[in-house]
Amino acid sequence: MTGKYSRRLFLTLGFTSLIVSGCEKGNQNTTTDTSSGSSSGTTTNTSAGTGSNEGGAGGKKYKIVYIPKNTGNPYFGAVEDGLKKAATELGYEYSSVAPATADAGAQIPFIKEQAQRGVDAIIITPNSPEVTARALKEVMAKKIRVITVDADLTGHEDSRDAGILPTDAKTTGQSLVELMSGLTGGKGDFAILSATTDAPNQNQWIKYMKDTLQGPKYKDLKLVDTVYGNDDSQKSQRETEALLTKYPNLRGIVAPTSVGIKAAAQVVEGHKVADKVQVTGLGLPSEMRRFVKNGTVKKFALWNPSDMGYLAGQIAVGLLKGDIKAAPGTTFKAGSLGEHKFGDKNVVITGPPLVFDQANIDQFKF
Repeated sequence: MTGKYSRRLFLTLGFTSLIVSGCEKGNQNTTTDTSSGSSSGTTTNTSAGTGSNEGGAGGKKYKIVYIPKNTGNPYFGAVEDGLKKAATELGYEYSSVAPATADAGAQIPFIKEQAQRGVDAIIITPNSPEVTARALKEVMAKKIRVITVDADLTGHEDSRDAGILPTDAKTTGQSLVELMSGLTGGKGDFAILSATTDAPNQNQWIKYMKDTLQGPKYKDLKLVDTVYGNDDSQKSQRETEALLTKYPNLRGIVAPTSVGIKAAAQVVEGHKVADKVQVTGLGLPSEMRRFVKNGTVKKFALWNPSDMGYLAGQIAVGLLKGDIKAAPGTTFKAGSLGEHKFGDKNVVITGPPLVFDQANIDQFKF
């Protein structure tokens, strides 16, 4: 189901207003779940695209695989929704595999397996740029296209063809600080609950959060700690509990990860301290709806992860067919998302973040 939302949302930082397309839910793909015996934690979803474009020369159906950071994270399920939608339109064979944990080297066996399987393109959300870059470089030498999505190979961009980011890192960092400032009146101690220590996207956002805090507007807002929940719900809850104990005057927690923000909200709700500790960050409306409605979380932000998956599928097929050339400044048509452009180091920005609160959260289903 595709919906168009005309409601204009504004970040207090001063983002321009935007008209939002609703998340694509459901598709006509046939999906089966299987397990691979060669790599622990593997989950494979295979979808047969029904589009009229049968790939390249000779009617070949392209094989495209997505490797998220780990299994069990609904955020990556939303990215998959977009990839499946693109598969339906473009006719490629889609599958996904993932490790059970988001450890730095956990994706390496999956990268190698998929190359041996003969896929045409690997779309990946890397756990660690340094660790995964070498394996992906070897994959590219075999003429397999590599596209990163949601997180990039920072410092190793030559190990992929293109990188798809939700929004630029600076904007994300600034918006998270502004959200916390608005919720706390611009003063008090707050902490960051992140994913893993190696997560390239979170680390970039945190860098720009710290840069933003140097401005005079935020002189009374103090970052007292940064902790890591490893994108694991139980560990994230334990880290939140520890923050509440260690910092009795804590005014807020920013979690730039969908697993972390939900875990922090659960702990704050359980301790009944929502009036004292403000929780915000990046989360899925479907997971945060209850906390927003009961007042545990007043505002949080995100983009549409399905759009990133859809964009990745469009770019992968375009590169394979030769219809798209990945080069800075090059524009291309990305299906229903319209025209996009490759920026520096072949980065493609999906769009700015949205702010969710009680007034609009029921409009979004992802």
